[in-house]
Amino acid sequence: RESDHRAWTPVTYTVTRQNATIQGLIQGKAYFFRIAAENIIGMGPFTETTKEILIRDPITVPDRPEDLEVKAVTKNSVTLTWNPPKYNGGADITMYVLESRLIGKDKFHKVTKEKMLDRKFTVEGLKEGDTYEFRVSACNIVGQGKPSFCTKPITCKDEIAPPTLDLDFRDKLIVRVGEAFSLTGRYSGKPAPKVTWLKDDTVVKEDDRIKIKTTPSTLCLGILKSVREDTGKYCVTVENSTGSRKGFCQVNVVDRPSPPVGPVIFDEVFKDHMVVSWKPPLDDGGSEITNYIIEKKDTHKDLWMPVTSATVKTTCKIPKLLEGREYQIRIYAENLYGISDPLISDEMKAKDRFRVPDAPEQPIIKDITKDSAVVVWNKPYDGGKPITNYIVEKKETMATRWVKATKDPIFPGTKFKVPDLLEGCQYEFRVSAENEIGVGDPSPPSKPIFARDPIAKPSPPVNPEAVDKTKNSVDLSWQPPRHDGNGKIIGYLIEFQKVGDEEWKQANLTADSCPETNYKVTGLTEGLTYKFRVKAVNAAGESDPAHVPDPVEVKDRLEPPELILDANMAREQHVKAGDTLRLSAVIKGVPFPKVTWKKEDHEVSPKADIEVTGVGSKLEIRNTVHEDGGMYSLTVENPAGSKTVSVKVVVLDKPGPPRNLNVSDVRSDSCYLTWMEPEDDGGSVITNYVVERKDVASAQWVAISSSSKKRSHMAKYLMEGTQYLFRVAAENQYGRGPYVETLKPIKAIDPLHPPGPPKNLHHVDVDKTEVSLVWNRPDRDGGAEITGYLVEYQEDGADEWTKFQTVPMLDCVVTGL
Repeated sequence: RESDHRAWTPVTYTVTRQNATIQGLIQGKAYFFRIAAENIIGMGPFTETTKEILIRDPITVPDRPEDLEVKAVTKNSVTLTWNPPKYNGGADITMYVLESRLIGKDKFHKVTKEKMLDRKFTVEGLKEGDTYEFRVSACNIVGQGKPSFCTKPITCKDEIAPPTLDLDFRDKLIVRVGEAFSLTGRYSGKPAPKVTWLKDDTVVKEDDRIKIKTTPSTLCLGILKSVREDTGKYCVTVENSTGSRKGFCQVNVVDRPSPPVGPVIFDEVFKDHMVVSWKPPLDDGGSEITNYIIEKKDTHKDLWMPVTSATVKTTCKIPKLLEGREYQIRIYAENLYGISDPLISDEMKAKDRFRVPDAPEQPIIKDITKDSAVVVWNKPYDGGKPITNYIVEKKETMATRWVKATKDPIFPGTKFKVPDLLEGCQYEFRVSAENEIGVGDPSPPSKPIFARDPIAKPSPPVNPEAVDKTKNSVDLSWQPPRHDGNGKIIGYLIEFQKVGDEEWKQANLTADSCPETNYKVTGLTEGLTYKFRVKAVNAAGESDPAHVPDPVEVKDRLEPPELILDANMAREQHVKAGDTLRLSAVIKGVPFPKVTWKKEDHEVSPKADIEVTGVGSKLEIRNTVHEDGGMYSLTVENPAGSKTVSVKVVVLDKPGPPRNLNVSDVRSDSCYLTWMEPEDDGGSVITNYVVERKDVASAQWVAISSSSKKRSHMAKYLMEGTQYLFRVAAENQYGRGPYVETLKPIKAIDPLHPPGPPKNLHHVDVDKTEVSLVWNRPDRDGGAEITGYLVEYQEDGADEWTKFQTVPMLDCVVTGL
């Protein structure tokens, strides 16, 4: 029976053993049991349990814990988690025992004395590089249960895993102003990554509205009551030592737009309508403006009337107005998220207020040239309508008809270059303005101008100097200005100033009184020192002054001659024959020196033109010939001294004739020519010789060599027995010189030699005063027929032979002995 019930309930009627299993009991309830024995006579008395028995499973040690996992590993620690046993042995778990074993050892060692009921523990103080395995057991009041299955061997080292990032948001997010939004996601990585939020490349900081929450595996950025300024590109970066991952989201916080930007411009106003314009809102609310709503109101009434609610332009025509009434306009901007506050205009009366533009002021003419001028004017009042064109007209001053300067529109500039003017003609110009109403009145005509290139003031004269002086005057000289300002130089103004004074005095009153580049300033006081300056003058005015470099003391002066040589007075001057020889030098000295030109210490050739001016001298010889070359000298002399310079002049010409033409080694078909170089090579190196021959019976010379650089030549291919003349000329870079010719013809024959001695000379008869001689012909005749035999005799003992006579035959009678 249940302990709180009084009634007994039979469990079984027949049990033959001394034990029984009672089924159907309710766990957690307490029961009493009783048992009686029965035989055939009947049932004996019951025996009852002395105390109630509480129904529950028997208590044992707990089962092994489950799912032992390694959650983190570093070089000196391991973090483990596990789940409770499936069965706790019938009693609550009182503690867990975590054990470790170093791989290679046999025994497990208890890791900690703590109870570790939260089923997570980090084992610290491990040795880097060692490998361990772990197991955990559960304990209840009975004792320690079986250990869990061991972990895999775990080596102590820092775990590395690149960051991962799993976001819950898309690339774009649109949020209404005032709403909250959040950007969330999950991440992982070993070591634990650092999480950073950026907005438009700026780190996001927490405040009353912005909240950032980061757990070991989740991240979140939340913004309460969003405002337009929260719009931007958000970026979350998850980074550890192995790398980083980024996620982006373009958040657009949208709102209705701000009001259109004023003021409202009344572009056009008429008696029955107006055209107004405005500028778009500064903030479109993050969404494109889809529409403007325009309304009008008569200022005498309180009612706003719609004009249009369907335009995206920032200009609008306001129709159906009553003339003379004043109106206000208000404009709203609209986007997908609402309508802005209105922009309200000033009051404007409906009336016509436009006319043609006013006449511009008198135009100014600039940049005048011989065929063009630039007309410049100011913009006139436009009559209420924008000016669309300017009309520029021109006319010659004496004419009556105005002509348009161009058919093309001139706008928006207020200047125009008028082309096609006639040089020297005088012109006037005027300008009219045009708007859509019409063309306004023309401006007053400009001042007349002449079409010619502008004249500017000239530049200062060049190199003014005092070239001479006396006890009461100074002679000045200068060169013209480098730039005449496009106007003719009228003349020069000369001014002088006594040293110490401040005032400059004019030496001449008008520029045309000194048209040349020199002037004698007179009326000066002897012994005083003066400064001088010169100005050039053209139609545009006076140039800046050019100053004589040094003050000049007024007194008679004596200066020794000075020669300033021109480039053609270098040590050696080469001139080509036929060209003009020019020698010149600047001469100084007071009084001006006497000038003498000489050549080789003799008078120069009468054909030389010699010119002496107040500043120098020049010698010129036209059509120079070679004989004009030589040493020229220029001597200048005055009482203070003298000076001489010399220049060697080489007239480059064709060379002279070769010298000493000689013919030798004559043969029947050749001969050998030799010669010497010309005395005069024409001032240039002999480049070659030309050799020619001529049959005396022919008028034609034939070239046998035209490029010989040697001074000899073998003339070949002669005709035996023919008589020839030869000639030779020298050439240099300036041409061929005259020929030198052989004096007499050369016959082409082999050379003759004396004959051999007669043979077998003997006497055939002797008398007291004569001897008869006989001989034979010699072995060789020397290349020519023997013409005779010379007979000589000698007294015995004498030194000299005496000629007797020449005989044609092979015998002779010598008489007179």
